[in-house]
Amino acid sequence: MTDNSFLPAEWYPQSGVQLTWPHADTDWAYILDEVNACYINLAREIAERELLLIVTPDEEKVRRLIEHSVNMENVRFMVCDTNDTWARDHGPITVIRNNKPVICDFKFNGWGLKFAANYDNLITSASYDAGVFHGEYDNRLNFVLEGGGIESDGEGTLLTTSECLLSKNRNGEWNKLQIEDYLKKAFHLKQVLWVDHGYLAGDDTDSHIDTLARLCPDHTIVYVKCDDPIDEHYEALEQMEEQLATFRTLDGKPYRLIPLPMAEAVYFDGERLPATYANFLIMNQVVLYPTYSQPENDEKARLALQLAFPAHEIIGIDCSALIKQHGSLHCVTMQFPENVLS
Repeated sequence: MTDNSFLPAEWYPQSGVQLTWPHADTDWAYILDEVNACYINLAREIAERELLLIVTPDEEKVRRLIEHSVNMENVRFMVCDTNDTWARDHGPITVIRNNKPVICDFKFNGWGLKFAANYDNLITSASYDAGVFHGEYDNRLNFVLEGGGIESDGEGTLLTTSECLLSKNRNGEWNKLQIEDYLKKAFHLKQVLWVDHGYLAGDDTDSHIDTLARLCPDHTIVYVKCDDPIDEHYEALEQMEEQLATFRTLDGKPYRLIPLPMAEAVYFDGERLPATYANFLIMNQVVLYPTYSQPENDEKARLALQLAFPAHEIIGIDCSALIKQHGSLHCVTMQFPENVLS
């Protein structure tokens, strides 16, 4: 790639956002009405402000669900088979090259072969072939990478976790140096910051960075902080905080660190769920963040995000349904830079 290529930050101007809709043949079947309600809320907030791409095998069914509450003028559909709904991880990762978008199609293998992904891995190429995306198509299906596993500041720094990117069931034949070199070339990076600590109970992703710490404008990192010494996450998240404090920007300065509260433990069928406030979506005018029916923590998270995004409106969406399948708001969305959707 040339010197004017870069991986845009999530706050780079956007053309729209993708949702891959739940249906009865997914793992959501047992709470389909509950999760549909969450998706309708997401669709309403997104389509009020930007284009919304809905990927689904049944366009008519989704239309009936949303047509009375969502701005349908901003809704686009891509009809195809899907295994699940995690658009952050099966959706394309867009690079900007010579001021034009490049649709990078990485391999999605169900977070290290944990779940079937035969349909989801084809969504990006099928969408591109159908004319949904504008820009150049870049086939990178020889490398396993999920959007939830990386964070970019748009200036040449990538934030990620060692546990995820070094997972043996993703690119197990590659070592850390090889993976870092690949990422630097693919995304035209100057540095990769590896987070070596932190996890969430119930997480299927091998500690995606978007569950733990997020890059924000003005060299800021927001991160999950646990204040309860008897919580199982306390030590690992304290070690993560200490490591984040050692990270430096490209000009050698420490990052501004803003803590997010640790959600109170949420259980379903006896299992602790990975409720996290780090799993928010940045849009052009708003930040959509997950709430968990915990008024005090939900408000603390909103205030922290307002510090990180003073020019954005911060809007909470109840994501209690999403965490029952071990993900949250950012996991089910994928933003597209300007000129990708029309």
